[in-house]
Amino acid sequence: MALPISSGAPTLFIRRQAYEATDLSRAEIDARLGLTADEFRVEGDCIAVGPIHAAQGDALIQLVDDLERRGLAYFEDFFELSGNWPDWLKLYASSR
Repeated sequence: MALPISSGAPTLFIRRQAYEATDLSRAEIDARLGLTADEFRVEGDCIAVGPIHAAQGDALIQLVDDLERRGLAYFEDFFELSGNWPDWLKLYASSR
């Protein structure tokens, strides 16, 4: 089932296999970004983290840096979708 993606704030997508290869925990991501239970979603091989609001912007940059330090490659293993589209456009994400 496809995950609905919110406009107005970025969402970080991580391939599940890449996420599981790190020692990063969901609790650590939740604490860094101040996420609610609905802002860390898993669908097949796709993990969607967000929306990540402006107040967490610096934490998002640090998380991206941390993912790269742990060996994940931007765009191959994870990427950020900006959320910069109008509210009337609905986007959904799923893995293959």
